Amino acid sequence: MASLSEMYDVGWEEMRDKLRKWREDNCRNSEQIVDVGEELISEHASKLGDDIWIIYEQVMIAALDCSRDDLALTCLQELRKQFPDSHRVKRLTGMRLEALERYEEANKHYDAILQEDPTNTAARKRKISILRAQGKSTEAIRELNEYLEQFVGDQEAWHELSELYINEHDYGKAAFCLEELMMTNPHNHLYCEQYAEVKYTQGGMENLELARKYFAQALRLNNRNMRALFGLYMSASHIAASPKVSAKVKKDNIKYAAWAAAQINRAYKLAGRGNKDNKCSVKAVEEMLESMQITMS
Repeated sequence: MASLSEMYDVGWEEMRDKLRKWREDNCRNSEQIVDVGEELISEHASKLGDDIWIIYEQVMIAALDCSRDDLALTCLQELRKQFPDSHRVKRLTGMRLEALERYEEANKHYDAILQEDPTNTAARKRKISILRAQGKSTEAIRELNEYLEQFVGDQEAWHELSELYINEHDYGKAAFCLEELMMTNPHNHLYCEQYAEVKYTQGGMENLELARKYFAQALRLNNRNMRALFGLYMSASHIAASPKVSAKVKKDNIKYAAWAAAQINRAYKLAGRGNKDNKCSVKAVEEMLESMQITMS
């Protein structure tokens, strides 16, 4: 079988730069990383200089995602030889044990790290990830709350906690977590969209109006966010259909819903040009919009 470099006529420098770009962009395209990284470290390791160590780590984590324990172990062994006392390498050892569902052993590695360095946030978060993997949501929520009391600026932890609360149907607390995220990331359209979804799920006129506003804000930040577009349509439609709202509020929300419906139709038609399956999707969207009896003009 031909190697990637032969198939695509790329040299080891391009492969190295591709891995670096994926690291910088925080891409978790694990299969591609494994394909490129495995060839790079097996055939060109001597040319990579000090870059080899970060590449070993990158490829190892991707290999765990792809259930390639053979490759993960190869990378880990090289890292252990070079950095025998590194907490970072010990954490990677724990992650491999997690992938093998050897949670008790993984926890022992993380406890050892924390005994030497109680401020090691990565090890604490790995212990929480084990609780999630074991289905212990209540314990994971408790541990995350304790963690955030000490590291209140950890955005990843706030997002993790919001997901746990959503899974437990505790939407009020999930909304609070997302509010914390929006305060520090006001231009992140995904946080606005997720907050709107939580408010829409909570229901009630006040929450529906908040949902509509934050779906609209998500669209201002990213006009290609289709979930936000559908959310704007649904929240405005529900407000317009309520018998409790005034004539002006009803009229305004019909206008918002009609605009969103037109944008949804337009997006599906553009995506469906020349594609029979997508044309069926356009038809389904049109039928859905008609069922809501929203005037398109």
